Amino acid sequence: MSCEGDRCITCGDVAVAATVVAVDGATATVEVDGGREHVGIDVVGPVAVGEVLLCHAGIAIDKLEVTS
Repeated sequence: MSCEGDRCITCGDVAVAATVVAVDGATATVEVDGGREHVGIDVVGPVAVGEVLLCHAGIAIDKLEVTS
């Protein structure tokens, strides 16, 4: 998977950074600005609550490192 900035290079849509709030098998519940959505996590492998994922079209496409 190849990303250029925060845009999907294949379709031009923007991917979104979202925080994992729950994990259930191959799906994670993520939160962005108070809204929640279920995303597939098969591409990124196991994830844990608190991790930040780059999501596009209902799929987590990368794990992001959070720096403070």
